[in-house]
Amino acid sequence: MADSIVRAGGPDPDVVVVMGVSGCGKSTVAKGLSTVLGWEFAEGDAFHPEANVAKMRSGHPLTDEDRWPWLEKVASWIEGQLDAGRSGIITCSALKRSYRDILNRRGSGVVFVYLAGDKELIAARLAVRRGHFMPPSLLESQFETLEEPQADEPAVRVDIGPSPQEVVQNIVDVLNLNC
Repeated sequence: MADSIVRAGGPDPDVVVVMGVSGCGKSTVAKGLSTVLGWEFAEGDAFHPEANVAKMRSGHPLTDEDRWPWLEKVASWIEGQLDAGRSGIITCSALKRSYRDILNRRGSGVVFVYLAGDKELIAARLAVRRGHFMPPSLLESQFETLEEPQADEPAVRVDIGPSPQEVVQNIVDVLNLNC
């Protein structure tokens, strides 16, 4: 999938969307990338309306209708970065292709980094995670919704097995990002 990346690390700004199911390490990896690259970071979960957070906290998965306004806010942040000529990094589960199409509606400037791991590893991480509104019981619904990025999307697949620092370095290397 890396072959579809045209501009990552080039002279024009890019926004990296760190994506995947809950518990795959999106926030940790995105913050690490932000530190290494010096790019602005945004936590996609912060764009959720309170009703979405309450729904997830109570153990109910979001529907597409719940997600559309949130995805629009994330897409607006991405476009704001690109319009201002700034590269950036944002987390967003971006589980379906239709969601990624909204985030990349311009057709350029966005690169998805899919953090991939098996369900058992991610479930183990969720079991020890504290302070997040997304309960481990929703992991199954996340995997059911997940449509992995395809070769015609501006995306790379990165394994989450190594340490977060190694995952960050793998992303920098595969996207040829300038540090």
